Amino acid sequence: MGGDLDDDADDDWDPERPVVVELGDTLDLHMFRPGDVKDLVPDFVDEAAAKGRAEVRIIHGKGTGSLRRSVHALLGRHPRVASYRLADDRSHWGATIVVLRPAGLDGGTDGGTDGGTDGGTGGGP
Repeated sequence: MGGDLDDDADDDWDPERPVVVELGDTLDLHMFRPGDVKDLVPDFVDEAAAKGRAEVRIIHGKGTGSLRRSVHALLGRHPRVASYRLADDRSHWGATIVVLRPAGLDGGTDGGTDGGTDGGTGGGP
């Protein structure tokens, strides 16, 4: 008798189908490979802006600062990013707060390069 429920659940499960996760206001990059960041951060920003979020947090960790610099470079070029700054809470330079432009107000002309307020030099690799 209990097998009927399991059989029904198995009929709906498809290991190839993507799992849909509700978008929150925080992206923790600890769970992803560094190579995923170049696609993940812009996608997260796009989705957050489309959902009407005004501000999001990206947790990149402290480490050597390499991931933070990569995230900030992506944010600085993103048209939906109005500004970004290091978190001023207990995470400090392990997280970045991103202020988003509302969908439809994505700057267009400057590519969002006015955004960075991280105090960095903006230098290259």
